[in-house]
Amino acid sequence: MSAPQSEIRNTVNPAYCATGIWAPLLMPLLENLEPDPARMLALAEELLDSGCHGVALFGTTSEANSFSLAERMEALEYLVKAGIDPARLMVGNGCCAYPDSLQLTRHCLELGCHKVLMLPPFYYKDMSDEGLANSYSKVVEALGDTSLRIVLYHFPALSGVPITTGLIRILCERHGPVIAGVKDSSGDWDNTRLLLESFPELAIFPGTERLLLDGLECGAAGSITATANLTPGSIRGVYDSWLNHQGEARAQQEQINRIRGVIQKTPMVPTLKHLTALRLKDSAWNRVRPPMVTLNAAAASRLVTELHEAGLDFD
Repeated sequence: MSAPQSEIRNTVNPAYCATGIWAPLLMPLLENLEPDPARMLALAEELLDSGCHGVALFGTTSEANSFSLAERMEALEYLVKAGIDPARLMVGNGCCAYPDSLQLTRHCLELGCHKVLMLPPFYYKDMSDEGLANSYSKVVEALGDTSLRIVLYHFPALSGVPITTGLIRILCERHGPVIAGVKDSSGDWDNTRLLLESFPELAIFPGTERLLLDGLECGAAGSITATANLTPGSIRGVYDSWLNHQGEARAQQEQINRIRGVIQKTPMVPTLKHLTALRLKDSAWNRVRPPMVTLNAAAASRLVTELHEAGLDFD
């Protein structure tokens, strides 16, 4: 996956809305399966202290589409009122109905959170780029706030609705710097590279740390990756080694790839919650919202064994 030397840009564009390593925050739950804001805050603070440049709230890893608008807004308010810097938050706001996206986005802006991670409307499939662009535009135009920065969320395996280069071009032409980046959770290096080559003015974030170093060498802004809930320091280490021209970045990348390879064998959110429960010695972290289910004992045991063999322990 290495890029030609002519493509390597060992700098980060200062115009990007965000750079570096961002963790899509896991959402802890109380016994009644309502959000647990105290544990959420504690994890956010720990991840920011442990190497994450920021945290993304209410994306896929946060089980966003299993929560109501009110629950999502209350959780964001809790973090901001507790002192989390809004500049270090990126808030998921993409819904099927654009008025819901508008409500969430307005709420973000009122709290000083200008970065949002926005899925396309994802129920109807095979919609045109024009139709999808109109849904985004309804939100942008209704707000009329030039400080808004939208990171488009491309996750076709779950949403079933791709963010195409054609859609990105329409939105960039309509809304200029409000369209600030793309999170590419396709896991497809060819697609990530196409985005990097086509939109050098946008902050492109691979959605897996497996593509971090190759992405950085071709101009990526960093990575928004679920595994940063678990190993923020190791993933940040690759970013810093690359940024500082240190030679160990490739070896560090190979190590985080080994860890990721084990973790993604089982369902990501229950897996990360189980490992967070082990790491923090707090079984409450195992709770998930339906329709997700917790890992069964056999899968959990295999997971811990394989992670130990890959060099990651929780003692």
